[in-house]
Amino acid sequence: MPGSRDLDPSSSPRALLGAELRHAREKAGLSQEDLGQRLFVSGSFIGQLEAGTRRLQAEYARLLDEELRTGDFFRRNCGAAAKSKYPEHFAEAAEAEAAATEIRQFAPLLIPGLLQTPAYARAVFRAYQPTAPKEVIERLVTARTDRACLLDDPTSPLLWMVVDEAVVRRQTGGQQVMAEALRHVAALMRRNRIIAQVLPFGAGAHASMEGSMKLMDFEDAPPLLYFEGVGTGRLEDDPTIVKYQRRTFQLLTACALSPDESLALIEDVAQDYGHEEHP
Repeated sequence: MPGSRDLDPSSSPRALLGAELRHAREKAGLSQEDLGQRLFVSGSFIGQLEAGTRRLQAEYARLLDEELRTGDFFRRNCGAAAKSKYPEHFAEAAEAEAAATEIRQFAPLLIPGLLQTPAYARAVFRAYQPTAPKEVIERLVTARTDRACLLDDPTSPLLWMVVDEAVVRRQTGGQQVMAEALRHVAALMRRNRIIAQVLPFGAGAHASMEGSMKLMDFEDAPPLLYFEGVGTGRLEDDPTIVKYQRRTFQLLTACALSPDESLALIEDVAQDYGHEEHP
């Protein structure tokens, strides 16, 4: 199992907890697997806590204090590390995403959040919450588009997306919004900042027809898998499940159009939306 990286405890509350957890575990003479067994979680889970790629929940903070005899240190401090501007079901995944070195995602229904324009994100959130106040929608839009700062680095993280053709064809927010959104994705592809493939309708049945998935790899922590539904989300670290879904993603890339073919399709559809906008 990969070792925990040496975190700077002063960089964030989560880094502090990760560094202190590693120190307390090693002081107790326990491996990540040993401590995981006592908490009824995997050693990978402990490694992710120590690496700062996973949030420490209150129930585990209590167990850690008991097992490592740290008084109430983890219980007292886990609240600060849990604060997030993201919805509860996605907060932990967003934080892991920010630490990932490689992200592979299949999106069957909408443009992935990291690639969304503000107008597209606004249309999505308004569809989710048709009666929400404007300021609530705007906070959600800002939180989502802020995540795109990950793309400011020219090479890291590696971002590889496979989207169903329905993502490109479904008119979300109107013609102008869709044209802008698709042009944004195309621009990222032309800059070689992302790898994107479209899974065409003609591919028929495929390996991930039951839903979306996101695979995240880290430099010094085990990989994570994220599943998402309407208002729900789940992180998974079981190596067997992660390995299975990695193969699923490989099957999807084999069935999808090549990046060049996908770029041509995305640009053609964006142009069609633009023409429809100005008859």
